[in-house]
Amino acid sequence: MKETKEEVTELQRLLDAAYDRSTEHLRAIITDSRKLTAADLAAVLTGMCTLNLATVTAKGEPRISAVDGHFLHARWVFTTSGTAAKARHLRARPAASISYVDGERIGVFSHGQVEFLEPEHPDFPAIEEHLVAHYGSSPSSWGDDIVYCRLEPSWMVGYAFDKAEVLSKT
Repeated sequence: MKETKEEVTELQRLLDAAYDRSTEHLRAIITDSRKLTAADLAAVLTGMCTLNLATVTAKGEPRISAVDGHFLHARWVFTTSGTAAKARHLRARPAASISYVDGERIGVFSHGQVEFLEPEHPDFPAIEEHLVAHYGSSPSSWGDDIVYCRLEPSWMVGYAFDKAEVLSKT
């Protein structure tokens, strides 16, 4: 867990606002007993999570792909090749949706704007340090044009079918 108390508080505000704006259908699935709090998410989303990343083409056609995601400071962070279609889509249209689903065990759904993090960004060194510790090498060494991205969420909800079981494993 890398989140500060302030980041957890801010994430909780976002989760509450998203849930309050959600449809009746979603609230019927993500009941109070299944709703994950910001503190729950920070505790559960450790290590690498395979994310589904949805982008949009110039023609408005949806595209989905998978990325290695890391939940750091209450935001999803991922890297990819700068030549990948998803990187081109996000540079032109930074709106994206990300989901992390592990069967019925857990689901986290996010919408927001993706920002590209250059080495000069103040958060880059900590992200790089985390990724190197996880992978054993810098993603920057994996290709000529690796980009670091972070989703700034405008909407997010978290779900666990059996919340007690999920939290017991943290």
